[in-house]
Amino acid sequence: MNRPLATSLSAALFGAAALTGIAATPAAAADSGKANPKAPKAAPSFEGTVALSNCSGSVVKMPTSQPDDPALVLSNGHCLETGMPQPGQVVKDQASRRSFTLLRANGGYAGTIRATKVAYATMTDTDVSLYQVGSTYRQIESRFGIKALDVEAAHPTQGRDITVVSGYWREKFGCSLDGFAYRLKEAGWTMKDSLRYTADCRTKGGTSGSPVIDNATGKVVGVNNTRNEDGERCTLNNPCEVDENGQVTVRYGIGYGQQTYIIAPCVGAGNKIDLDRTGCTLPKP
Repeated sequence: MNRPLATSLSAALFGAAALTGIAATPAAAADSGKANPKAPKAAPSFEGTVALSNCSGSVVKMPTSQPDDPALVLSNGHCLETGMPQPGQVVKDQASRRSFTLLRANGGYAGTIRATKVAYATMTDTDVSLYQVGSTYRQIESRFGIKALDVEAAHPTQGRDITVVSGYWREKFGCSLDGFAYRLKEAGWTMKDSLRYTADCRTKGGTSGSPVIDNATGKVVGVNNTRNEDGERCTLNNPCEVDENGQVTVRYGIGYGQQTYIIAPCVGAGNKIDLDRTGCTLPKP
């Protein structure tokens, strides 16, 4: 998983950090103010992205979200401050006071917002977390001048130019959607219909939870979560693809993300996560 070196045993076991060697601190990266040189000219800005203590994330709106709804922050399930969910585990409406560093379009510091709860998180079938914060979208825009990112409600398209925007590193990684992995296996976890990037997106520790943005629409189509670091087969930090016939493919150096259109049907009035809504396929507790 694309998360930086962890201090807890549970985090270390799931490779948040082991993913890539980290030569600089987030502060050092922020001071550089430079985007990844491979990011396309049409790459989106940093507006709406956030830095967590161990990962990246973004303030997001669903198709049903309203200006006075409590805002949602999207990241990975394996980035939870309480540790990574086990296979089959779902976290819902768990109290949290986690803080997020909110970024401006140029990557500069805009302010801090704080969670009230983990609205939803899991590492089963996907790798996602949604925090509810104590501010509405209207309040965030009024106070910080920051607009949330829109989540695309439709399945993304192969070949589209995308950008992984990391709030933790304040870096952008530009490439294209190479395709979709029927099943992505990493250690004991299995994810469905994962986004596969072309080789240009060389994500690293700390980019976990970054929004994957379609350059043409500016909408979020995924959340970045892992990369095959060593060429190993289906091990920690070395995900493998498994097709419908059970054939395993290892793609050394390739990064992956989890699709976010599947979240949209599960969010109802007031930005409440409702796993019983029509069309919602997210795992239940």
